Amino acid sequence: MLTLKAADLSAVQMQDYLQYAIAPRPICFASTIDAEGNVNLSPFSFFNMFSTKPPICIFSPARRVRDNTTKHTLENVKEVKECVINIVNYDMVQQMSLASTEYAKGINEFEKAGFTMLKSELVTPPRVAEAPVQFECVINDVISLGENHGAGNLILAEIKLIHINEAILDAQGKIDQQKIDLVARLGGDWYCRVTENNLFKVAKPLAKLGIGVDSLPKSVRLSKVLTGNDLGMLGNIEHLPTDEEIDLVRTLPEVKEVLDATIGDATNRERELHQLAQQYLLQNEVILALKIVLL
Repeated sequence: MLTLKAADLSAVQMQDYLQYAIAPRPICFASTIDAEGNVNLSPFSFFNMFSTKPPICIFSPARRVRDNTTKHTLENVKEVKECVINIVNYDMVQQMSLASTEYAKGINEFEKAGFTMLKSELVTPPRVAEAPVQFECVINDVISLGENHGAGNLILAEIKLIHINEAILDAQGKIDQQKIDLVARLGGDWYCRVTENNLFKVAKPLAKLGIGVDSLPKSVRLSKVLTGNDLGMLGNIEHLPTDEEIDLVRTLPEVKEVLDATIGDATNRERELHQLAQQYLLQNEVILALKIVLL
């Protein structure tokens, strides 16, 4: 394993390693305005939510690595303590990228990138009409993390008003993760797209107390078939099934087939049972999979 000391890396090297490793990152497409009324629109992937009550998002316009200059967004929020955080989806990603161009101060990136300015209701900066979600925010604080090349400036933005395109809502009025079509930032020129095909669910362990991987039999923990993800699913079960419950799965045709075909062959039996259990795990049939590996 490659081990690097942070102190030995240049700002460019550090940025490269961090942006490739700490990913995907959500994108804050921030619209701001200066004291003279000049509008700015710029994306930042040093961004996330940090509180829900109060609702606080933080994004960081870092000092430019190449020349240590600061960005118009940072200068603007110091003058006018408001912003709109526009959420980026796939339909607008190319225009969003264009808006990241370092145009001169006073140039309106809405116009350069072809976005529609939509008047905000509570704050001065306009919203991006094309964005599926728009947060009108006030700036609670700006925290400088240093004066070096690449040093961040944490902008603490408190959400005051939320606008959501109804086209991305489900029948219950909640945001449908499959409809919003989000994009996220990776390293270099790379992005990723959150589509229905690459979405998956993981059962939250907070809803119950899982037995843990350490409670599984050694033969399961050290399986040559089951992956770490497989073991994590099995360890999230609340309790081990009883011997009677385990024995019942012997009557399943696919289980019986394995048992009959591996009489006297313990090694292949374990491997094939674990492979069968893995198929059920892919279908989220966790309890059934657990019973099979416990045979």
